[in-house]
Amino acid sequence: MKRAAAVAAVPVLAVLLGAGVAQAQPVATGSLSFSGDEGDYISGGAAYAYSTESKDRLTVNGSEDHNHIGVSVDGANGDWWYLDLAAPRGEGLTARAYDGATRYPFQEAAAPGLSLDGNGRGCNTLTGTFAVQNVVFGPHGYVQALDATYEQHCEGGTAAARGEVHIVNPPAPPELSIGLKVATDGTASTLNGNAHLHGTVACTAPAQVTVSGAATQVKRNIIIRGTYSVQVACKPGAPVPWTAVVVPAGTTPFQKGKAEVVTQATALDPVYNTNVSVDDTSVVTLTKS
Repeated sequence: MKRAAAVAAVPVLAVLLGAGVAQAQPVATGSLSFSGDEGDYISGGAAYAYSTESKDRLTVNGSEDHNHIGVSVDGANGDWWYLDLAAPRGEGLTARAYDGATRYPFQEAAAPGLSLDGNGRGCNTLTGTFAVQNVVFGPHGYVQALDATYEQHCEGGTAAARGEVHIVNPPAPPELSIGLKVATDGTASTLNGNAHLHGTVACTAPAQVTVSGAATQVKRNIIIRGTYSVQVACKPGAPVPWTAVVVPAGTTPFQKGKAEVVTQATALDPVYNTNVSVDDTSVVTLTKS
């Protein structure tokens, strides 16, 4: 589906508003329908109805700050439509009526946003209202439920398109959680001066975890420092060990004694496509090896 073609005679603009938008998610159970007055450009005076029960494909995405929900329809008959509902900027969508809506995402900050377009038709400007009867968000804009009605007038006209949308999804999957442990014992090589560190990572879902950080040691007023980064294929169920070699940045080698180790473990949440990280600062005792 190509949304850019949906709005006739309107320049294609890339607009970034507020917090990021989560990935579109398939709708488990839902419907979108609308009909219009004679003279309404979007509906052409006809009625349209789509549902997952009728094998139409619906997807939904919400913004991180819960300000906006977008619903798209890929009809089994080849139709395609988009519906956008947004609270005034800085507010989250809640169960209430929203009056004075203008075209999303070009509405002024204090106004709600609305847009129904598709099948090659869209409004250059619009006015409208919508009412949210129920909305339930999960993490990162996951949309668990939405029930809303809407009315849209193109180009200041009196003819309107009116419709409703209903979405029911399973409860939001849990976010990825990772754990990090840095062992308090390590070694300093007398051969090359490198420090060797180890520890474990844990995760609640399979993830590629990057363990990185820096080790710092002070000997005879000389600062010895080096950085490290390793990849760990983490699987839930048991902590996964990691080891790292820290090469000193200067000519002075790591030595027997205590070192401060600052570590961060980072992984991409496979469900929400967001980075998750955890930090640790430990004092590690290095012994000669």
